Amino acid sequence: MKYPILAGLASALMLGGCGSSVEMPEPAYEDISAAQSAASMLQERLQARLMSAMQEGGIEEAITACSEDALVISAEVSAETGLEVGRTSLRVRNPANAPDAWETEQFGVFEEARASGVNQMAMQYSEVVDEEGSLVFRWMKPIFLGDFCATCHGTDISPEVQAAIDAIYADDQATGFEVGDIRGAFTVRRPL
Repeated sequence: MKYPILAGLASALMLGGCGSSVEMPEPAYEDISAAQSAASMLQERLQARLMSAMQEGGIEEAITACSEDALVISAEVSAETGLEVGRTSLRVRNPANAPDAWETEQFGVFEEARASGVNQMAMQYSEVVDEEGSLVFRWMKPIFLGDFCATCHGTDISPEVQAAIDAIYADDQATGFEVGDIRGAFTVRRPL
């Protein structure tokens, strides 16, 4: 059984291919540390932007800011760090944030770990994977729904907030979460 791991601790993985097994290298501590730092930077900037928008025009302004600024902020952090940094979820609000196969697999691992009582603060996972013949460092850390986030992602969304969400996100899937649920994840990728 694979569980999320703490930074700096990784197991070599055996991947099958062409009838043989290839031992993949462990993620470098520097890559894990850089991923953690980049995800923290993204989180801080997104939260600051949302708080600013809330002060400027309330929750509706924050929803608009999130739709217009989140991907821009992710791109800025990616450019500054040299890593591909973003957010994803199994139930996306913005289709541009849809998970790839590796990310989808990690959500299953995180949910299993959560159900087993693994400490939320320690949950993250990294590994080096083979993507079409190239080694790529991958890292992911779940985002748990907090009280503030429940305003737009929870089970009891006001009609005004729901109308604002629907006006921007026609195919929204990102509601109905309970506080403490895994809402999504920060994800980092870097070709080696």
